[in-house]
Amino acid sequence: MRSQLRARPAVEPHSTVSCRPSRADNGASPDPPSWREVMAPYATPSLRSSLANVATSVVPYVALMVAMVLALRVSLVLTLALADPTAGFFVRTFIVFHDCGHGSFLPSKRANAYLGAVLGLLLFTPYAKWRHAHARHHATAGDLGRRGVGDITTMTVAEYRAQSLGGRLAYRALRNPLVMLTVGPIFVMVIQPRFVGNAERSRLRRSVFGTDAALVVLVGGLCWLLGWQAYLLVQGSVFLLGGAAGVWLFYVQHQFEDTYWQTGESWSYADAALRGSSYLKLPRVLQFFTGNIGLHHVHHLSASVPNYHLQRAHDDNAIFHNVPVLTLWQGMRAFRLKLWDPHRGRLVGFGSAHDPHRR
Repeated sequence: MRSQLRARPAVEPHSTVSCRPSRADNGASPDPPSWREVMAPYATPSLRSSLANVATSVVPYVALMVAMVLALRVSLVLTLALADPTAGFFVRTFIVFHDCGHGSFLPSKRANAYLGAVLGLLLFTPYAKWRHAHARHHATAGDLGRRGVGDITTMTVAEYRAQSLGGRLAYRALRNPLVMLTVGPIFVMVIQPRFVGNAERSRLRRSVFGTDAALVVLVGGLCWLLGWQAYLLVQGSVFLLGGAAGVWLFYVQHQFEDTYWQTGESWSYADAALRGSSYLKLPRVLQFFTGNIGLHHVHHLSASVPNYHLQRAHDDNAIFHNVPVLTLWQGMRAFRLKLWDPHRGRLVGFGSAHDPHRR
């Protein structure tokens, strides 16, 4: 697996990328473009494509939620059978919300903010707070010295060995796939977004309080209209399935064997994107439901590229053709990786932490 995931050294944020330059009139080769110039043609939102994205994500998500409610009058089995496709469109709706947070989905900054705030209600996520935290994730991904913002908690082997028994057990529970895929979605999507620290900016606090207040009205109204049991069954099943898929996606985007972790001046934004963000090659139907987010290396190099341009950007540019690639099966097996081993420069399992002589 390591040979399949080994990436070639990436470019520095302000350096040039390896592209085929055209010859100038005097026969000299101009300097190759920077990665910002390479990505610029793909970073312009298309209103037509954006509207098509909404029509194939938000609209079917809401329609299927209504269908699940109506199906309760017919059969509980039918309702639960509809939960799978509904969860798929839930994930695809989150990708639209995600692109709005980067300001890359619609041509207008204000339109991105309005749409993101509305979708935040459907996803139980305060838009401004999420956008702020996610921007910090992009700015710090792969930096050992700035872990803990919008990422999966990851210890080094030395840090794990230094933990008390209770600390080790807590970390093991946190990294257990059963916990991550069941408790994880509930915590990440329902509990964590409801709170904001007193030290946070007033804008972020308003985002949380405003979203929470709107959700009280929305959820309370739906519970009154449908009954709390029906609402909990429909919304809960979709949240658990869609949330589990989302947690797994976010996990495998940066948690694979030969991922990238550096610190201080050794850290590079471009290296973190091209070596520390995976290309998750999914079957076409799953790539549709996940909104192309498996092309995470392209997204992390330039978050200004909307999801509907990611595949084209990857296909057109040679700098993306040697990035770490994960198949669906390899993405599932990545759960066995728990700790970063700086001596070997890769993620390892807990077994490596029990052998102090193992490098």
